[in-house]
Amino acid sequence: MTIVGWLQISLLFLAVLVVIKPLGLHMARVFSGERNAFSPLFSPIERGLYAAAGVDPVKEQGWLAYTLSMLAFSLAGFVGLYAILRLQAWLPLNPQGFGNVPPGLAFNTAVSFVTNTNWQNYAGETTLSHFSQMMGLTVQNFVSAATGIAIALAIIRAFARSAASTVGNFWVDLTRATLYVLLPLSIVVALAFVAMGLPQTFDGAVNATTLEGARQTIALGPVASQEAIKQLGTNGGGFFNVNAAHPYENPTALSNYLNIFAMLSISAALLYTFGQLVGNCRQGWAFAAVTAFFLIAGVGVVYWAEAQGNTILSAVGLDPADGNMEGKEVRFGQAMTALYATVTTGLSNGGVNGMHGSLTGLGGLVPMFLMQLGEVLPGGVGSGLYGMIVFAILAVFVAGLMVGRTPELLGKKIEAREMKFAILAVLVLPLTVLGFSAVSAVTPSNVSSIGTGGPHGLSEILYAYTSAAGNNGSAFAGLTGNTPWYNTTLGIAMLLGRFAYAVPVLAIAGSIAVKTRVAASKGTFPTDTPLFAGLLIGIILILGGLQFFPALALGPIIEHFAMLSGETF
Repeated sequence: MTIVGWLQISLLFLAVLVVIKPLGLHMARVFSGERNAFSPLFSPIERGLYAAAGVDPVKEQGWLAYTLSMLAFSLAGFVGLYAILRLQAWLPLNPQGFGNVPPGLAFNTAVSFVTNTNWQNYAGETTLSHFSQMMGLTVQNFVSAATGIAIALAIIRAFARSAASTVGNFWVDLTRATLYVLLPLSIVVALAFVAMGLPQTFDGAVNATTLEGARQTIALGPVASQEAIKQLGTNGGGFFNVNAAHPYENPTALSNYLNIFAMLSISAALLYTFGQLVGNCRQGWAFAAVTAFFLIAGVGVVYWAEAQGNTILSAVGLDPADGNMEGKEVRFGQAMTALYATVTTGLSNGGVNGMHGSLTGLGGLVPMFLMQLGEVLPGGVGSGLYGMIVFAILAVFVAGLMVGRTPELLGKKIEAREMKFAILAVLVLPLTVLGFSAVSAVTPSNVSSIGTGGPHGLSEILYAYTSAAGNNGSAFAGLTGNTPWYNTTLGIAMLLGRFAYAVPVLAIAGSIAVKTRVAASKGTFPTDTPLFAGLLIGIILILGGLQFFPALALGPIIEHFAMLSGETF
């Protein structure tokens, strides 16, 4: 580890801290229906969309209608994207002449992008046409992110209102999140990426002659526009197979910085938006402090582990002073690879600028563990916020048990109904991940898909289902996922991770909204203090971490100790 490396990491976190309040205030105005900087440009478009869709923007929905609207929209998105992939060969903007995507892979990919997971069992530059990339994947990058924001807004309103029967209008929230937040920011970031060297063209490829005289085909396409919303919407799916390790997706140290900044900005700012909308900005900052704790601790461990190097590689003559550079881009180094790996898994982004499967045992443990904590650090746009609120509900319940009082959060009583839905939500991840991982690890045909035997092979399987159920999308990269079993089960895991979690959250919103908001009293446990932040950290670690510890002990933990002793499997 070096001072320069830590300075790079610190400056990135400082840059994100600077934008949290102004961006959070902008989103608070947008979702409150107030006039904002983009109103003159987008208000006519917004009204036109409502008129075309037959939506009354003034009419609000109860939690059930809101939920059904969200599910219907997601189903329509899945059907549309699946059709695009299956009919790709006959659709326009296919200069490479790619054929139709096979059914199993099309199912997996459509589910992946509709759920904001962006897991990829294919190489984009050799599988998908420009039309599929733009009208299929990029469109879902926008609306799946906006859907996550909409779900978060429903539960925010539930806490902000008193004795209310509605939680907002899904179609209005979806439209405003897209028009006033995701679209303008994506345009700015895409233009910046073009200036940094990312391609933005309808050409399919160019031919080049290498120094050895061989002919090489270099894939091109509308990369910058997809890269922008990939990061801002915490989608993570790359235009190219190796994602942000590809020089056309991430050519320089500056573009790498912008990648990380973009993926953190909206999710972090939504925490301030939450505080602003519920009338308690300290609560938003308390949530931000919890996410900062985990991210800083995570990047510290990964950076330290990678800088220490690998005793097995040292044994074959590599200089240990250089640390572990396997699977890393030299233009980024250990510090910015560690930061990228931590942020992309603390969020539900999933983009990578290095190979997570090449990290040391301890370095690979941290990204997997951050996903298993529930993708709330700060998580995906919207999804991280409502996940954090679920953990906050559990934390105040524990606090209430300790002091013998009815738990409250932001003036709303937390009772049996809310607790049942909260527990249902947090059980989705361990049941899905451990269940599918167990079956895959004992089935010979599925074990044959792993790239490495021993603990690392188990880690490949465990990481895949953790990433899918957590709607992350990153991978250890050794697993061959394009098989009937993995295409289907990873797709199911993505659906459960998104919708089996979101539906209980919206049920909580409906239950909380109808309650009368009461003023804080001397007996109220404050939830915007360092004490509560510490309790929340403990609840996240206990509920998120201990459920997976036995599996982690058989995978990355034993791999770490084996590496220290110089053993191989």
